[in-house]
Amino acid sequence: MPDTSPSMHLAVALDAAGWHPAAWREPTARPAELFTAGYWADLVAEAERGRLDLVTIEDSLGLQSTHPTQPPDTRTDQVRGRLDAVLIAARVAPLTSHIGLVPSVVVTHTEPFHIAKAIATLDYVSGGRAGVQVRVSARPDEAAHFGRRESPDLRNAAAVGELFDEAADYVEVVRRLWDSWEDDAEIRDVATGRFVDRDRVHHIDFTGRWFSVKGPSITPRPPQGQPLVAALAHSGPPHRLIGRSADLGFVTPADPARARAVVAEIRAEQAAAGRAGQSVHILADLVVFLDATGARARARQARLDELAGGPWTSDAAVFAGTPTELADLLQEWQEAGLSGFRLRPATLPYDLEQVTRSLVPELSRRGAFRREYAAGTLRGLLGLPRPANRYATA
Repeated sequence: MPDTSPSMHLAVALDAAGWHPAAWREPTARPAELFTAGYWADLVAEAERGRLDLVTIEDSLGLQSTHPTQPPDTRTDQVRGRLDAVLIAARVAPLTSHIGLVPSVVVTHTEPFHIAKAIATLDYVSGGRAGVQVRVSARPDEAAHFGRRESPDLRNAAAVGELFDEAADYVEVVRRLWDSWEDDAEIRDVATGRFVDRDRVHHIDFTGRWFSVKGPSITPRPPQGQPLVAALAHSGPPHRLIGRSADLGFVTPADPARARAVVAEIRAEQAAAGRAGQSVHILADLVVFLDATGARARARQARLDELAGGPWTSDAAVFAGTPTELADLLQEWQEAGLSGFRLRPATLPYDLEQVTRSLVPELSRRGAFRREYAAGTLRGLLGLPRPANRYATA
């Protein structure tokens, strides 16, 4: 069910020097600092100053490529290489107080037990502000790092669909592991010498097509009970993943009409999965070039395109204009049933600062966005309840 709050939710997606491939060559960019903790801490602190709901941090298991679904290319004029997104989030968590931290994790080649433990730890380190964006991988170069499976033929719809069905099972295992400790399993009674109530720590005994996990987790239930699960979707199978398994979906419509159709499709998948009564937020992704005038924003976009060797397009819609113009567009699009938006700054930190210092004040002035943080957890910011533990005894 959609959010009933009158205010929109806003997130930013952080990736390297920005989403445009030539962003690292901007005068305001900090390419020498991309692999430092201070760079990421500064970006997340700026996002928190803008009172945004959350940041996502991009990650992958292979080097970046001009075409994301293809093996790495031989270009040397674009950023290549990453830090681990979960570790970045853990590093910046103690330096922030309110903003949600949602690193990306490729679930195709990793194990749910490890990720459940890592994100539960992030939830503890951040005081209840953790989430995870699950991603699938069909790239052969990433599969070759592990040597355990072949990459599916992307022309085979059934094979691609299986990747997302596997991801849904992955999320189910992770959620069960988060619940494997009841909230009061830790007694910590010095007088009796009992630290844990063993009857409140449960084996999950999950057996499916892709995973067989006994459990329990070695990390007690996270502060949020269930950290947020998010996914990016462009079409049918990932839309089904959001409806079936996620708390938050990122989608890439080109206009309000398509946004309305995507929302309807995800709501139908949500109902088919028996989740019609649960809140699943849907945020539209937009790449943004923001400046004091639309002409300046478009000129900057054109200059970066020239540096990149030609016009750059994205899986998401690209907006170039002023923060006021963007505020108009966001309010128009939100009427399609969207909970809000995830903005992808074309360049960092410049476009992020345009979001936090110009767009957010404009939306707040209109009453469309918060003026201050009113919750201490990511679930609280998004108006999502703390889930009951499925294994809790009566």
